[in-house]
Amino acid sequence: MELHQLLVIVAILTMSSSIYFCVAVNNPVDGLFVNGKFCKNPNMVNADDFFFYGSTHFGISIARIDFATYGLNPPHTHPRATEVLLVLEGTLYVGFVASNQNNNTLFTKVLNKADVFVFLEGMIHFQLNVGKTDAIAFAGLSRQIPGVITIANAVFGSKLPISVDFLTEAFQVDKNVIQYLQSQFWYDNN
Repeated sequence: MELHQLLVIVAILTMSSSIYFCVAVNNPVDGLFVNGKFCKNPNMVNADDFFFYGSTHFGISIARIDFATYGLNPPHTHPRATEVLLVLEGTLYVGFVASNQNNNTLFTKVLNKADVFVFLEGMIHFQLNVGKTDAIAFAGLSRQIPGVITIANAVFGSKLPISVDFLTEAFQVDKNVIQYLQSQFWYDNN
């Protein structure tokens, strides 16, 4: 076999055996089994398969966040994902708190249109619209199901409530402060 014939065979085998992406399918009968996953036949994939909002089958998730003037996304954490925030419109004050091992250092930045900021996995972070107009941002997360824990909701709105005496001691505040916080309507902001 001549060298050019060998190269043609290798090229054909490479092209025929390569799938550069996997669009997940709900029913395995409709897909091909590739690298341990059921994927849509690549010959049937179209642009709509890559148009998404929210959680995806690509192992990532994305969310659009619309902020009213002075609106905020309260302190929260994603226990399973890093977040990349892109500001599309407006001005946001963003930040995260490093872990106890890093002296609970607060890192903040004011972001404007087209600015990007990264919140590391598990770090408590927040966003606040400090502009005079509404703001829009997109958050991309490195996992399909990143999880979210809104700090105030978890601590003061837990079902069953955490002991008032315990929280009074833990936060070193008056018992009335804890009772007030636990009496608030803690909504699910997911």
